Amino acid sequence: MAEKRDYYEVLGIQKSATEDEIKQAYRKAALKWHPDRWVSGTDAEKKNAEEKFKEASEAYSVLSDPQKKAKYDQFGFAGVDPSAGPDFSQGFGNLDDLLNNLFGGAFGGAFGGAFDSFFGGGRQQSGARVVRGRDIRTRVNLTLEEIAKGCTKEVSIERNRPCSECGGKGTKDSSDIKTCPTCHGSGQVQRVVNTLFGRSVSYSTCPQCGGEGKIVSNPCRKCGGSGVERRRETVKVNIPAGVEDGMQITVRGEGHSAPRGGENGDLLVVINEQPHNQLKRDGNNLFYTRVISVTDAMLGTTISVPALGSAVDLKIEPGTQSGTVVRMRGKGLPSVNSYGTGDLYVKILVWIPRRLRGSDKEAVEKLAASDAVKPDPSRDDKALFEKESQYF
Repeated sequence: MAEKRDYYEVLGIQKSATEDEIKQAYRKAALKWHPDRWVSGTDAEKKNAEEKFKEASEAYSVLSDPQKKAKYDQFGFAGVDPSAGPDFSQGFGNLDDLLNNLFGGAFGGAFGGAFDSFFGGGRQQSGARVVRGRDIRTRVNLTLEEIAKGCTKEVSIERNRPCSECGGKGTKDSSDIKTCPTCHGSGQVQRVVNTLFGRSVSYSTCPQCGGEGKIVSNPCRKCGGSGVERRRETVKVNIPAGVEDGMQITVRGEGHSAPRGGENGDLLVVINEQPHNQLKRDGNNLFYTRVISVTDAMLGTTISVPALGSAVDLKIEPGTQSGTVVRMRGKGLPSVNSYGTGDLYVKILVWIPRRLRGSDKEAVEKLAASDAVKPDPSRDDKALFEKESQYF
């Protein structure tokens, strides 16, 4: 399964985008990828459009909600409900309805030529391209105890940072930064083609400045004009409680710095959960197996269970059968989205000794003569016998 893309990248916006900019970006993506536009395409094109539409809608459902956006900005996908995306089980809806919802009925249910002109080629992107630094992916090891409470980890990474010689400008003298003569600062070049159907205008990234709109005429000697240099640094990462193995936490702006003052990339921290020597994990629930003696099973006892944080006493009732599972509510792991806490399940196994010494054997033989230790399905253990018999 392909790795999920950053929501800001999906909508083509910056982290600092306003509410209106987020909505406008979603309008553009939703109209472009709505499956109704691709009904005449190939199967591959239809499938791609469907996935793109779902991806854009999921991104908008998170970024348009201030609370979800705040969690996503801090913890990435780990901070938002994975089911946050809209439900498409009943279809995607009619494209006319989508247009009316997005544009307040401006299309009146019949988009016709207006739709074609809206999506027609030749729309110039405003402004020069903002260069973004590359993301950095690293791993962090966590114990179950750290996962249960949440923690702060320090990770050491090597990354591009602003050049100490030129301050990240790519040159010591700001006057050496010139407007690109090819695109005149727009970051794009225009191409006009005359066809039988009229003039066609298209835009592409400027080959001279790479879309930045500016060029450096006297580059810094230390960084060669890139504005960045390699450094090893330590970053503190806040890990929320309840994370799972393989989960990825996004730390905004802690990736590589972009050349000449662009936008920093992100630090992607992948969780590597360390095995616990006594507890097993399944989601938010924990599982523990404990072996007790025959006498403890018969007479009852109290055992110490290694719950996370501190041990917890568990009372074993007299007559407990081997294989009994006791549920300790709320002693599991918290949900990463603060939707409750799991449970701790303790499985009891009764150990039967293989050999007995003389005096011990005599004591057991005397006990064996008692009706109290003889199996009798007609007594209180009838339900147990009926349950076990179903396995054969």
